[in-house]
Amino acid sequence: MNWETVIGLEIHAQLATKSKIFSSASTTYGADPNTQACVVDLGMPGVLPVLNSEVVRMAVKFGLAINAEITMRSVFARKNYFYPDLPKGYQISQLDLPIVGQGRLEIHPEDGESRTIGVTRAHLEEDAGKSLHEDFQGCTGVDLNRAGTPLLEIVSEPELRSAKEAVAYMKKIHALVRYLEISDGNMQEGSFRCDANVSVRSLGETTLGTRTEIKNLNSFRFVERAINIEVERQIELLENGGSVTQETRLYDSVKDETRPMRSKEEAFDYRYFPDPDLLPVTLDDDYIEQVRRTLPELPDDKRKRFISQFGLTPYEADVLTASHELANYFECVQKISGGETKLTASWVMGDLMGALNKAGLEITASSVTAEMLGDMIKRISDDTISGKLAKQVFNAMWQGEGDADAIIEKKGLRQVTDSGAIEQIIDDILVGNPQQLEQYRAGKEKLFGFFVGQVMKATQGKANPAQVNIILKKKLTDF
Repeated sequence: MNWETVIGLEIHAQLATKSKIFSSASTTYGADPNTQACVVDLGMPGVLPVLNSEVVRMAVKFGLAINAEITMRSVFARKNYFYPDLPKGYQISQLDLPIVGQGRLEIHPEDGESRTIGVTRAHLEEDAGKSLHEDFQGCTGVDLNRAGTPLLEIVSEPELRSAKEAVAYMKKIHALVRYLEISDGNMQEGSFRCDANVSVRSLGETTLGTRTEIKNLNSFRFVERAINIEVERQIELLENGGSVTQETRLYDSVKDETRPMRSKEEAFDYRYFPDPDLLPVTLDDDYIEQVRRTLPELPDDKRKRFISQFGLTPYEADVLTASHELANYFECVQKISGGETKLTASWVMGDLMGALNKAGLEITASSVTAEMLGDMIKRISDDTISGKLAKQVFNAMWQGEGDADAIIEKKGLRQVTDSGAIEQIIDDILVGNPQQLEQYRAGKEKLFGFFVGQVMKATQGKANPAQVNIILKKKLTDF
């Protein structure tokens, strides 16, 4: 409780272009090593980079979405360092004049109040290749397919105060780039990853502590765990009279620890200078407005609309707007179900998302379409089936047995709503259980649930629960 955590994230989002940032080579994932690296990506003598105009449009689109300053004249620079997967000996990036300046983003942490986090900048750069260690004994392979892949590096202000907030911020950026359709956000394929800058300081201090940078975190769970582990490590060091070394560290998920990678470089270590082969990127107001007109309904706006239009709680709205595919699915089900908003939210967030998570699937791969779920919810609303029977219908739909109506008929799941039939069943139950009836009349009201259970058992769960409760209460009074 005597320490405050300070966190800043550098998120790398791969832009969803078909070709690379400075060449026409493909960005398709999964190709054989070194089959998608042309002479520009390889840094061969005499070749020149040509800027892909789509990356500019996508960067501006992101900047507008976070209400950021758009730099009307941005410059590319060479970031010089030597590594096997960097064939040119430098990376083309942006330093002093990034295309996106200061912006802001509102986050909604699970265990705290909403906060606005500053975004320092977002700049364009090319990715490096990849060093391969697993398939080689005593040596390292290099795959340059990723070399030149366009990245948007999004840098936050050091305003995050816990691992939970860092995850909430990262999830918000992840949702935003997918809403904008500028990145697929696929973490398993390396399309979305982050570096976490972590430091601690005494409560009340205004000066930032010495930070370490945890590199290449590619899951929300790893981000949270790595930050918490590093915070614990730094606090322990300081409380034992030591000091934190500014360095780059890696998170080992197997050992659940961070370990040193190299000393932390500063900007001057990279000897940045403007790239002489690339002209400055100059924009005008007409271009900015043209891009602005392509913005979709953004996550925050959709969240507010879901709360006001559908009466959802902030938590429900957060969950259902986490991706535009899920939000679209919910709205489609809600419309088909005849406006059964709360019931729709319950089924989408409960049974559907539970089944998707268990199967490890995205909403776009759901075997239960929005139309199927909407039709099933209509059958709950019109008393064709009960909520309990709907569980059987949903499971059958998930297994590919057809739509709701077909399954209801095939399995004989139609709810019993004939009052006369329900009355007769209740009469038989009461006659057959005289001891329990006498105890109920003597004041043991908990036995009401026993009689309901007997009715539902006799009807194989098909009796309308609301009708059973009404008729049973009257019968217990009059019988």
